[in-house]
Amino acid sequence: MHEVIINLHMHTRYSDGSGLHKDIAAAAFKAGVDVVIVTDHNILVNGFEGYYKEKNKKILMLIGEEVHDQARDPQKNHLLVFGANREMATFAENPQHLINQVRDSGGLAFLAHPDDPEAKAFKETDISWEDWSVQNYSGIELWNALSELKTVVPTILHGAFYAFFPAFVANQPIPNTLAKWDELLSYGRPVVAIGGSDAHALLLNLGPIYRVIFPYEFHFRTVNTHTLLSEPLSGDVNTDRTLIYKAMAAGHCFVGYDMPAPTKGFRFTAQGRDASATMGDEIPAKGGVTLQVKLPSSAEILLLKDGQVIQTWKNQTTGTHITTEPGVYRIETYRSYLGKRRGWIYSNPIYVR
Repeated sequence: MHEVIINLHMHTRYSDGSGLHKDIAAAAFKAGVDVVIVTDHNILVNGFEGYYKEKNKKILMLIGEEVHDQARDPQKNHLLVFGANREMATFAENPQHLINQVRDSGGLAFLAHPDDPEAKAFKETDISWEDWSVQNYSGIELWNALSELKTVVPTILHGAFYAFFPAFVANQPIPNTLAKWDELLSYGRPVVAIGGSDAHALLLNLGPIYRVIFPYEFHFRTVNTHTLLSEPLSGDVNTDRTLIYKAMAAGHCFVGYDMPAPTKGFRFTAQGRDASATMGDEIPAKGGVTLQVKLPSSAEILLLKDGQVIQTWKNQTTGTHITTEPGVYRIETYRSYLGKRRGWIYSNPIYVR
C-alpha cells in the first residue's frame, strides 16, 4: 500500500484563521506533508483545491468544511465534512440531518474534537460534541491538537509559556475521547479515527507579548493522519481525491504524532487462514489470526482488544500476537519526548469477527 501524510482540519481568513491558502501550501512544503485538507467554518471555499508545486515538490490541497450551528449557544456539535462538494452549513441545526445530507452527497462526516473543554483564562467555552444519538457518521477526530492545548492552560502564564514552547503541549488524545471511541467501537460498527491539527495560526497579544501560536508549519509537523492508498497518487486531482477519501472511509489510516520521531512506515496487519487484513478491515477468527505490528523506530507498543490492553512490548519495533478470539484490536504506541512519556501512534482497528 502507498502511504500519504495528511494534515487535516485547518482554517484560513475565510473563517477564523490568520492565513491564506497559499500560506498553508507554503507551510506544507516546509513540513513535508503530502496532503492538506482545509476546513473553514460554515463555508465551502471554492477555487483553491488542487496540486501546488514548488521546485520538484508538490502537495495536494483539498477543501472541506467544519459545520456547526452558529445560532446555538454554546456552539457545540462541530462536524468535519470531506468530499461532499456542496455547501452543508444550511443543515447545521440538526446534527443527524446534517450527517444524512453529507452521506447523500457522497461525503465523509467526522465528529470534530469530541472533547473540547473550556479554557477560562482565555474565555474559551466548551465546544465538545454533545449529541451522541447520531448515527451513520464516518468516524471521530480522535486527536485534536488545539483542543489539547485548552487542557494545559489554566492561567494566562501557562498560555504564554506554550506560546513560546508549543512542542511541550502534545501528550496524547484526550483520555475521555479514547474511552468514548472504544465505547463506540463496542456497539459493533466501524468508527474511523483521524487526527487533526485544527490549525488557525492564532495571533496572541498579551501586553508586550505578540506571537503566532502554533503556526501552520508547526502544526503540520505534529498530529497527522497517515493514510494507506491502494495505489500511488497520480497527479490528477479528481482521481486522487477519490482515492484518498475512499481509504479514509475504510479506516486504512492511523494517527501519528510526528514531532518526537517520524511515524511513516507504521503498519498493523492481520493474517488469517484464508484472508489478510490491514487497519479498518474485518477478518474471520476461524482458524486463528496472526496480528503483526511494525514500527519505523523503537517504542513501547500496546495491543488492545475491546479497549483493554492485552499485550505490551517495551522498546521494540515489531510485535506478533496470535488469537482465535473475536474482538476489536488496535495499537497504541508511546515514546519519551521532552522528558515525558507521550502518545506516538494510534492505529485504526482490525475487526476480528
